[in-house]
Amino acid sequence: MRRLLLAAAVVLFAAPRLAAQGHVPSIDELLSVRSAGSARISPDGRRVVYLVTETDWKADEFVSQLWIADVASGERRQLTRHPKGAFNPEWSPDGQWVSFASAREDGPPQLWALRPDGGEPVKLTKSPTGVQGYAWSRDGRQLAWTAREEDPADKKRRDRYSGFEVVRRDYGFVHLYTASVAKALEEPQVGRARTSGATFSVSGFDWAPDGRKIAFSATTVPDLAFGATSDIFVVTLADGDGTDQTTSLVTPLVTLPGADGGPIWSPDGSQIAFSSGMGEVRAFARNNRIAIVPASGGTPRSLTDSFDENVNPVAWTAAGIFFGASQRTASHLYRLDPATGAIRAVSAPANAMVGGVSVTPDGRTMAFTEAGPTALAEVKVSATDVWAPRTLTSMTAQASGWSLGTREVIRWKSKDGAEIEGILIKAKDAKADGSHPLLCVIHGGPTGVDRPTMLDARYYPIDAWVARGGIVLKINYRGSAGYGEKFRRLNERNLGVGDAWDVLSGVDALITQGWADPKRLASMGWSQGGYISAFLTTSSDRFKAISVGAGISNWATYYYGTDITPFTINYLGADPAMDPAIYAKTSPMTYVKGAKTPTLIQHGELDRRVPIANAYELRQGLEDRGVPVEMVVYKGFGHGITKPKSQRAVMQHNLRWFNHWLWGDPMPDLRALPTDSAIAK
Repeated sequence: MRRLLLAAAVVLFAAPRLAAQGHVPSIDELLSVRSAGSARISPDGRRVVYLVTETDWKADEFVSQLWIADVASGERRQLTRHPKGAFNPEWSPDGQWVSFASAREDGPPQLWALRPDGGEPVKLTKSPTGVQGYAWSRDGRQLAWTAREEDPADKKRRDRYSGFEVVRRDYGFVHLYTASVAKALEEPQVGRARTSGATFSVSGFDWAPDGRKIAFSATTVPDLAFGATSDIFVVTLADGDGTDQTTSLVTPLVTLPGADGGPIWSPDGSQIAFSSGMGEVRAFARNNRIAIVPASGGTPRSLTDSFDENVNPVAWTAAGIFFGASQRTASHLYRLDPATGAIRAVSAPANAMVGGVSVTPDGRTMAFTEAGPTALAEVKVSATDVWAPRTLTSMTAQASGWSLGTREVIRWKSKDGAEIEGILIKAKDAKADGSHPLLCVIHGGPTGVDRPTMLDARYYPIDAWVARGGIVLKINYRGSAGYGEKFRRLNERNLGVGDAWDVLSGVDALITQGWADPKRLASMGWSQGGYISAFLTTSSDRFKAISVGAGISNWATYYYGTDITPFTINYLGADPAMDPAIYAKTSPMTYVKGAKTPTLIQHGELDRRVPIANAYELRQGLEDRGVPVEMVVYKGFGHGITKPKSQRAVMQHNLRWFNHWLWGDPMPDLRALPTDSAIAK
């Protein structure tokens, strides 16, 4: 549940302590930082296509464009410039085309293709409901994609009765479509439906090497609450060019309890690998595994039981099965030998932060992104047998001359003895003299993880507070990814309570070490981080101020209103009617009578993940106690605030709130934000 940013008013540096040396970036500068991602290496390993995301302030959008880099020369250039942008790039198997999705015709997203040397894109599809995921067949002759199936009865109903939805009855089932590439290059294709109906909804899929079958995962309905129903199927195509109208044959392959998804064919087409809970239904905090099954059917076999983390399958080549996984605050690519089960790390060193990997069909070369404490995410390439990364981009140059805090991993013991890690951010010249305001920033998830990467640029103005003499602690509390299944399960039936131990013990460690001023402590977070901050605001009086972003205040309110009800059962064990005691123990509202901490509440108006009733409940409970509280509702947004102008507002609200309570700036009127976001010196 996801990332962060800066803001400021003219009084930002009114306090006497100023640790920054150099230019402190403004909110708009930080929100305008370009980012690189979605690196895809060409089949021959000679070129990499990737996305660069920029901020379009006029359109109030983050827009991604395609770029391409030559591996040998390092030359890079922009491929697309349309204001609607592009996403999900892929190479054709012969390397002659780069495909991507875009809504550049003001309708739903369609597939397009262009030559890697440039030119005008060719529209490939005209799906009435838009393309979701897609893939080229191995021989490059066919395309497959997923799209929501049209229901003519729905249109008639809307025309007569306008809009309404029957909850958990009105679903747009997603199905699999194919088309001939040759025909699509001549004229955009609607595609032939390979699956249909209301018995399942398709998600991930992969072409068989011979192009005659597609393995796919599907849930019973397209509803996040039913994610544990995901099974693996194989559809046998009755033709070779995507145009024959003979009915395709769909066969169930894996029907274990719990979620099974992301199928990948073996190079010889005899087996299928997939991500599996191996029969575990309550899997939020449990490890998933990579399992394989004969393509003709049989008993699945887990290959990664000994690997104590969640795994993300990337590709199956002659060199083995590649997968990604977190290890504490690092992230790596691994290679699995499907015959022996042996696993070895491909990426290095131990603290590397590698993501977004693509691998050539022979498994010898990979493209990826990597960030670090002093580097933005850069696109890189390396051989997979000998780790020797080469950087193809220069995104970090955007921050040249900026005054930013240092980022380092620290550890401490929690109340129950559990070892907790966090990221400490402070000025280079900060002294352990007990004078620094401490601001705790708590990630979402709970199975998220904070890493020591530059730059924090979305919700919270971390480096602005560091420039003013503050220090920031980002806590990987129990439940976080990267630390193994046992650690992730430590907050089962202990949500909030154990999480608060981890935050408060981190605060105590920094006070003991002389870094933090015990009279100027703050906490903030979004989603699960917002929930933990809400728990702290009602159960602790140690903080000077708190900000609750899209946070849960009452688990019963959350359970009955969220779009992922199984999440609550996974962590708390029962519904509120069956076990009201555990819901009371873990809900911030249970402790609201003792609340004293000034609290800013931020929430998206249309949030279905954490329904906004949680925010109103907390606000009223605090107001009833006479606790200073402000609530800001961001219009038109769901669980995340995703547009630059509203992110600017989120950061300004947080900046002004904590500047008042920690540094003594004037009490802000959150309705009256500055028209100039530059940080005055």
